Amino acid sequence: MLSMFARSRQSRRPKSSARAARLGRVFSAAMATVVAGSAVVALGVTPSSAAPVSGNPPLPGGTGPADDSFYTPPSPLPQGQPGDVIRWRPARPGPRGAIANSWQIMYLSNSALGKPIAVTGTIIMPKSANPATAPIAAVTSGTQGPAFLCAPSIMEQTGSHYEQPAIDDFIKAGYAIALPDYEGYKPDPKTTYMTGQSMGRTTLDAVRAAQKFSETKVAAGAKVVLKGYSQGGGAAMWAGQLHPTYAPELNLVGVAAGGVPADLVMVGLPLDAKWGSGFFLYALLGLANAYPELDLYSALTPAGKAAYDDMSKDSCTFELLTKYANKKISDYFTQSVFVTPAWAARLAENKLGATPIKVPVYQYHGSADNIVAFGQADTLHKTYCGAGVNLTWKVIPDQDHITPIYIGNAEAFAFLQDRVAGKPATSNC
Repeated sequence: MLSMFARSRQSRRPKSSARAARLGRVFSAAMATVVAGSAVVALGVTPSSAAPVSGNPPLPGGTGPADDSFYTPPSPLPQGQPGDVIRWRPARPGPRGAIANSWQIMYLSNSALGKPIAVTGTIIMPKSANPATAPIAAVTSGTQGPAFLCAPSIMEQTGSHYEQPAIDDFIKAGYAIALPDYEGYKPDPKTTYMTGQSMGRTTLDAVRAAQKFSETKVAAGAKVVLKGYSQGGGAAMWAGQLHPTYAPELNLVGVAAGGVPADLVMVGLPLDAKWGSGFFLYALLGLANAYPELDLYSALTPAGKAAYDDMSKDSCTFELLTKYANKKISDYFTQSVFVTPAWAARLAENKLGATPIKVPVYQYHGSADNIVAFGQADTLHKTYCGAGVNLTWKVIPDQDHITPIYIGNAEAFAFLQDRVAGKPATSNC
């Protein structure tokens, strides 16, 4: 079977995986530049001229197609339960092929409206791990971007996932890893960015998929932890909140979440015409994709329509940080849609804190966060404490949004390791 795919991979992979890999390297360089205090735009990179990405994995086999149609949900969807695997194919676990095996999967889940959907993602299993005893870590990615090529599963297999250090910790510790793409990554993308009701479900169902997947056979009663930062921090918290009612059979023992966007209004409005305004624009698109009654396009100016169409075709995190920096919402919208009753209701529905998380939580945030406002995260931590959550709150002094992705990782990982080991957590509420 290897020979069947060799020529097509050789002819297409340099264009496809190189596209995602180059963006990953560019973003990593951008992050280093930000951490150093320089301007990202000084890089002067214009990746839009590169070839389109392909989801083709570098390994043959599996039950799904080898081309990008792997990401297109079958119609109609097969009957089954959330977490059932629809199709799979081997992939590469980023730069860790020597010590881990990896598969891209498509599995059943539910949308924010509770309707059946198909979601893609990645399962990683350390070669040294015993699936019968391995714990499971759901690693929920931070913002990757609205375009198809930004899917975490594509970034991971090309070695371009900027949160690889967190993934590496779990690989080295012998965890099975579930890395959800969230809802909507496909060749004609319709991602539901920052829609907590969707992110939480797709994360929990990725864990279910890891338990049901024939190639890993992770134990049904395996201990489960959730780890994420930024968008991923929100996804981890949402999965924690939804766990008791949506997936109570999962043996969840701990949640670690950093840079959490708990209140989208309090995160978004301060970003208007600021460096991170691209994230606010993308969040409005994500909510509109999740909820059909939120008619985003009718409220857009011609410039807004062009921007959103372009964003979905070719924008990952780097473009959100550069191309859309300092943009004004008023340049794109004819009216303030996000304060209308329909939008207000959906924003409230996706605000964290209404339901306490039943397992120990580690929440961390940079005090000088310039993208996800510190104050709303502090409010979330106080809300959880008031509701009796066993929460450890960690402020990282004088740090922006980017640096805690890396400098906050070690303590978050240690917290989860202790939960898996059965050590009691002591809240600092």
